Amino acid sequence: MFEAAERVRVRAELIAAARRDVDITGAALVGSAARGSEDRWSDIDLVLQLAEDADEPAVVARWTRSLDEKFGVADTLDVTSREGVRYRVFLLDSSLQVDLSFWPHDLFRATEDGFQLVFGQANEPASAAAPDSEQVIGMAWLYAVHARSAIGRGRTWQAVQMLDDLRDQIIALECLRHGLNPWHGREVDRLPAPVLATLRDGRAASVSLTELERSRQALLQHYLAAVAHHDAERAVALRRALDQRGAGGTTNC
Repeated sequence: MFEAAERVRVRAELIAAARRDVDITGAALVGSAARGSEDRWSDIDLVLQLAEDADEPAVVARWTRSLDEKFGVADTLDVTSREGVRYRVFLLDSSLQVDLSFWPHDLFRATEDGFQLVFGQANEPASAAAPDSEQVIGMAWLYAVHARSAIGRGRTWQAVQMLDDLRDQIIALECLRHGLNPWHGREVDRLPAPVLATLRDGRAASVSLTELERSRQALLQHYLAAVAHHDAERAVALRRALDQRGAGGTTNC
């Protein structure tokens, strides 16, 4: 397990390397370090601005080799934002997570609270795109239908997975309703106590089919109530289709 001192050292070395790199023209801290809320478990989030003529794949490959040589990299994961920005997530041998994002020169800007410019010049801030509530509502009813059929067929672990996925969509809807960030559950714990209590009560206490069905019904009622806050007419139609007591059905998955 990494120590906080290692995080400080690695971050300082990354910033120094960015300053020396002719393909990098700016850098900023985001996440807990930028907000002043780091704790024992915080990772490193560093935003890099690419030079206008930089070859992004080559820069990413070079930085990946460098991190492996200096710190030891167990694995990496690439995530692409809606703006087309590549986030390469590094898991170091010490278990420290390092998130490096490589932003095209003209897109380098604050997209969330807690953007701390280290060097360079950022473009005008822009709000990050929130999850699409229409899509979240749709994915939730899809998981609800598949949870029902899984329980009806006696597929215990498929039902567990579908109920977990349904809960994730409910959490996203509640966060959107209350103006909170649902990304990776960052602000879920700030939801009002009654909402958190309802989420807690909707969790299955075991993997028995009876308990899974109880959980499904509880999550379904929570989901329909959450949809009503976003689109009352849609909630009525969904209740008519989904609120049919008892497992079963012929939906394929």
